[in-house]
Amino acid sequence: MTKTLHEHIVEIVSDSGEGAQKAGQTFGYISAKMGNGVWTVEIIPAEIKPPARSPAGASGIRIRIGDHYITNMGDAADIVVALNEQVLYSRIATHAYKPGTVILLENKWLTDTNPEIIKQYQSAVAEFRENGLIIHEIPMEQECLKLTPRPRLGKNMFVLGMLCHIYSRDVDKARHEIELTFAKKGEKVIDLNKQLFQAGYEYAKNNVDFQYEIPPRPDHSKQRLIVTNGNQAIGLGVMLAGMEIVSMYPITPATSASHYLADAFHKVGGFVHQAEDEIAAVGFAIGSSYAGKTACTITSGPGLALKTEFIGLAVMAEIPLVIVVVQRGGPATGLPTKVEQGDLLASLYGEPGDAPKIVIAPATIEECLHFVIMARKLAETFRSPVIVLSDANLATGVQPYPRPDPKPEWLAAPIDQSAWEKGVPPYNWDEKTGLSPRPIVGQPGGEYVLTGLAHTIESKVAYDRDSNQRGCTMRSRKLAALSTTLKVPEIHGDDTGDLLIIGWGSTLGAITEAVDKARKQGHKVSSIHLRFLSPLEPGLTEICSKFKQVMTIEINYSDAADAPLINTYNRRYSQLAIILRSQLLIDVDCWSNVYGQPMQPGLIYNEIIRRVNTQKGEV
Repeated sequence: MTKTLHEHIVEIVSDSGEGAQKAGQTFGYISAKMGNGVWTVEIIPAEIKPPARSPAGASGIRIRIGDHYITNMGDAADIVVALNEQVLYSRIATHAYKPGTVILLENKWLTDTNPEIIKQYQSAVAEFRENGLIIHEIPMEQECLKLTPRPRLGKNMFVLGMLCHIYSRDVDKARHEIELTFAKKGEKVIDLNKQLFQAGYEYAKNNVDFQYEIPPRPDHSKQRLIVTNGNQAIGLGVMLAGMEIVSMYPITPATSASHYLADAFHKVGGFVHQAEDEIAAVGFAIGSSYAGKTACTITSGPGLALKTEFIGLAVMAEIPLVIVVVQRGGPATGLPTKVEQGDLLASLYGEPGDAPKIVIAPATIEECLHFVIMARKLAETFRSPVIVLSDANLATGVQPYPRPDPKPEWLAAPIDQSAWEKGVPPYNWDEKTGLSPRPIVGQPGGEYVLTGLAHTIESKVAYDRDSNQRGCTMRSRKLAALSTTLKVPEIHGDDTGDLLIIGWGSTLGAITEAVDKARKQGHKVSSIHLRFLSPLEPGLTEICSKFKQVMTIEINYSDAADAPLINTYNRRYSQLAIILRSQLLIDVDCWSNVYGQPMQPGLIYNEIIRRVNTQKGEV
């Protein structure tokens, strides 16, 4: 009997190279195209080639699907497909599972030629069962050997077949996705993978005694949806914005944006430049922007550090530039495959001297697309670098969202080659806004010498005190001018209460879900989510004044208030909390972690309850 569910969380975990992510992404695409809400999170080991059959080598994907809009990875998984038992240990350590989680476990290890592996397998299965996991041992390799002598390369499609039966997925859509996935490998490979899929489907049909159905979202038939991850959305945004140059150096987790653009960008007249390093990439982008076409460079935290000096040049010379930073764990090489929101302060203050720039942060995969379009417009309007802060959670997460209808106003205007107005200097700052018209290379009469030195409005190098003071004032005033155009952030919940949570970036879905759960229980909790971080959105002081306590929730480091040696004077706050405390001059607390995982709604909910109970004196 098929059981109808509102939502479920599925994981596929394996050693690296076994195709777990491809199977999970395909399962997510199928579900999204059937009208379900979907969110995926890739599970990526820190090492490129970690040891096989080891907890550190766990690779895979989580897929959360539901009959409603899904915004985050959720809490504990409901069903897990594991290709060996050792990779499950690392997931258990992150509290990814719960008593009652069903594990479909590859049982080939029970007959391995190495007695030690057999012992490990038996011991692990016994331990998992003792801790409440429900283990179903599946002869995946044995079944795949009936179709291919290399089952390691095809087992993922067998897994996809099992999951498609268990969740009543559309078989025709599944076959179509397989065709798309392996289109470049030829009919022979496509046919084999379809056979492996069918074998998994039939095995589950004949041997698995549970089956589920998750209805589509009620509104799915009224919308034209596309399904992408955040890096693909960034690539789409680049093209829809009319930018023609992306210059970057490969870096995890930003690289897949360049892969996507390399496949598609040339079809709309674009060019991907893979530079020899991060410094060359941003230099190339600045040169392109100076010549008239605003360019984009895409990187992660370590790349942002290398680009620092050139970004300062773009600020001083007032050259439009779009910089997408897909944040990961740090410092140094840190956690290159894991998520963090650790680059906010670096984005704001990384350059020497005063280097004001616009910093925005998309909160959803759809916003990754639209914020790149907005970033180009802002960069050109304010003659400024614009930093778009994405992160690994958005970069690899897959979600359906409304297909954008391109608009002419999204595109960059043609390069102006009309004669420059005589007598107008290249930095003719408006005293009220700091803005100035921009001469483009090649405009008759608009020629000027670009410099990274302090300069006058004529772009002449100047060391006198008044010229430097005025230049700093005008560059800062542009942010003030932008702030006057921003809207007050919307409050999720009531506009007064016991606790206000402020978030930014990819934590939106998890925060909202946790707040909604607390509100249903009668707690006076609300949240706001910031997209503009420099300049900040207006009205924050008034909003915060109506709540007894205000706190940020972020994926970056902060000291716990009750940690050893920590007091009011030496406590280190999370990054948005630091900014809000300094700019609003109010007591903004924080709660954050650097587990290298997307924020889970359950953890946030627990912290909300702890805070409100402490206020009431119940803890």
